[in-house]
Amino acid sequence: MKYIIILPLLLLFANAFSQEKQIKKEKWHWNNNKINQDTIAGYCQVLKVDNVLYISGAVATDITSEGITSVYNDLKASLASFGATFENVVKENLYTTNIDEMKKFNYVRKKFYNNDFPAATWVQIQRLYMPTAKLEIELVAHLPK
Repeated sequence: MKYIIILPLLLLFANAFSQEKQIKKEKWHWNNNKINQDTIAGYCQVLKVDNVLYISGAVATDITSEGITSVYNDLKASLASFGATFENVVKENLYTTNIDEMKKFNYVRKKFYNNDFPAATWVQIQRLYMPTAKLEIELVAHLPK
């Protein structure tokens, strides 16, 4: 008798915590409106799930004011693809082959955030996916509900 009561309760809880439908994903990729992803490397530039944007890394081959500005302009375009700006950014991950050089140009990065900085992680690495790249920055942004 005890099991007759417990079994339906277990089924009820299992059903309540199971995902009932697939996650709705919206994608945007550079100049690719048909499939919105890069099938060669296997990624998309921006993936939107609910009100969260996951933005793949934008790269620079030089850690200079111009190179960093170019990266952040690419990220700005990625954000704009779903109507977001740097005000929506909540997390930034920065990967570089020369963190000391990047620190010298941090003022360029800071201009894009207008004194509203996200959580950020900076990591020095030996090499990026693109062999000539010296800097790659990825973002997570939240859109208003």
